Amino acid sequence: MALWKQIVLTVVLLGAGLVGWAALVPTAQPWLDRIGLLGPLKDLGLIAEAAEEPAQAGGGNRGGGGTVVIAAAAQSVVLNDVIAAIGSARGARSVTLQAEVDGQVTALFVAPGEMVAAGQPIAELDSAAAQIALDRAALILADAQATSARVAQLQARGATTDLQVQDADLALKTAELQYREAEFELSRHRIMAPIDGSVGLLAVEVGERVSNGSEITRIEDRSSLIVDFRVPERIVRMISPGVAVQAVPLADPGLVLRGQISALDNRVDEASRTLMVQAAIANQDDRLRSGMAFSISLTFEGDSYPGVDPLAIQWGSAGSFVWIVREGKAAQLPVRIVQRNATTVLVDGALQEGDLVVTEGVQALRPGAEVSVAAPPADGAALNRADPGKT
Repeated sequence: MALWKQIVLTVVLLGAGLVGWAALVPTAQPWLDRIGLLGPLKDLGLIAEAAEEPAQAGGGNRGGGGTVVIAAAAQSVVLNDVIAAIGSARGARSVTLQAEVDGQVTALFVAPGEMVAAGQPIAELDSAAAQIALDRAALILADAQATSARVAQLQARGATTDLQVQDADLALKTAELQYREAEFELSRHRIMAPIDGSVGLLAVEVGERVSNGSEITRIEDRSSLIVDFRVPERIVRMISPGVAVQAVPLADPGLVLRGQISALDNRVDEASRTLMVQAAIANQDDRLRSGMAFSISLTFEGDSYPGVDPLAIQWGSAGSFVWIVREGKAAQLPVRIVQRNATTVLVDGALQEGDLVVTEGVQALRPGAEVSVAAPPADGAALNRADPGKT
């Protein structure tokens, strides 16, 4: 007796499950109809007649009766090829100032971080000996000038020889050269800014003795930065000076900067098969510093591919495929995924104009089965353009 109760209870539970499945899952009724259970369940009043309104919601069914699915035409999407690289920045111009003579630092005219103009004094070394040499050269020059003037007067009266005139001219020119040399030697004791820019840390202090070649400081023009990075050789033909780049400091991912390629190397590195490239990035507010690391990306538009909803992609033993609707019937179409992102999948396959790609209801589809297509919701439309993929 207990066995019969269990059998009856099992049948009741299965029946209740079928009724619940048919009521909650839209694709269940066609399946029940195919196995001959839909009619008896309707006759018993356990399943209500399916309403037609849902299929009409998106502009009406396309394809007549059959399994109700949601589908939309694939849209042509441009494949974006994005090249990403990491590079280091440096100022557009940079100069390291060094002492040109031995001597003691007597003055520093700037502070670290100060903006200077070209020709502005930076530091001065003890120049007493050089000043004495210049004064001596000035006396010799003055004497040579006076001698040359007297010889010229005597020559006008015919009281001198040509040899005396030549000697006086030679002495004058020699004195002039000695004076210029003394001036130059004195100027080497004062270190001047060769470019506009920002002064770096000072490597010396007043009173410190330095030698020829000792570093004083570094001046850098940061009005724009140059970022050095490498790109694969396959895109060499697509880049040239002026091509736009996007730069993001690794230390500040929220800061997106625009720049352009400023220079290319003249050969590809044989070991890495990459080309060194330089990009210029404006730094008008002086927020960036040399040595910072940047993520550089270059975007290139490629070929167009059909773009489908990610939900449309199915997988089988032969690989990826989509369900499409042709002449009101379902068909499997093998596709190759070209690019995938959150909103659109670019595929390569034999999609034809007018093909509808099924996104919902694929579980009940069979090749050649009749389908009824309901338009997708307005907020579910595919994007017209895929997000860039990274290479």
